Amino acid sequence: MIDTDRLIVRPWRDADRAPFAAMNLDEAVRRYLGPPQSRAESDAAVDRMIASQAEHGCCFWAVERRDNGAFLGFCGIKPGRWPIEGLPEIGWRLARAYWRQGYAREAAAACLDWAWAARDWPHVYAITVPANRASWGLMERLGMDRLADGDFDHPGVPDGSPLKRHLTYRIGRPA
Repeated sequence: MIDTDRLIVRPWRDADRAPFAAMNLDEAVRRYLGPPQSRAESDAAVDRMIASQAEHGCCFWAVERRDNGAFLGFCGIKPGRWPIEGLPEIGWRLARAYWRQGYAREAAAACLDWAWAARDWPHVYAITVPANRASWGLMERLGMDRLADGDFDHPGVPDGSPLKRHLTYRIGRPA
């Protein structure tokens, strides 16, 4: 669906479920997301992405390496939730073996290019927790700006959790 020099960003396949579930059991991957997920929880997330693709024509798509077909994780754009309900949200998550190799930036930049070419959205948003420097650092490298009034307490995170507070970033359509 979206090709880069090293990656293919594409719809989910049943074969993605096992490596995605393994990724979601990794505590390092889940550090800023919440506890590791069971296979059933991971499969339900894939099902939600497939449903988003069917309903909206986009989701957090599967990402694979072009040279060997390895499943790296996901990156894409889907309708957001709190506090960006219904607005386009970009997101990514890669297996730990693929961190710090430029894959997330390559996939995210390609997804933004897709958004500007395929949709008439004036902005794309992203959210993360303040402690996730890698994520908000990538947002900034992509040209996203933190919204001064966009910090919020995530309603799906228990009170007292260090993951409760979130930041909101936004990028506008290029001129």
